[in-house]
Amino acid sequence: MTASAILDLKQRLSKLSEADRRMVSAYLLRLKHESAAGRREATRTMREMDAGKKVRLKDLAKQLGHA
Repeated sequence: MTASAILDLKQRLSKLSEADRRMVSAYLLRLKHESAAGRREATRTMREMDAGKKVRLKDLAKQLGHA
């Protein structure tokens, strides 16, 4: 996807109501979880958690865009 297409999509999403944005977010999350790549990522994360891998709070904040 091109940068201009992403920008256009973000601008359109920003104009949606809060309820509609939540619905879009839930739909995209469901697509991610149903894809093969999403399932592989979840499996990898679960294995890392089972192995005791931890995430520092500041790293989590950075991943979530809060830093």
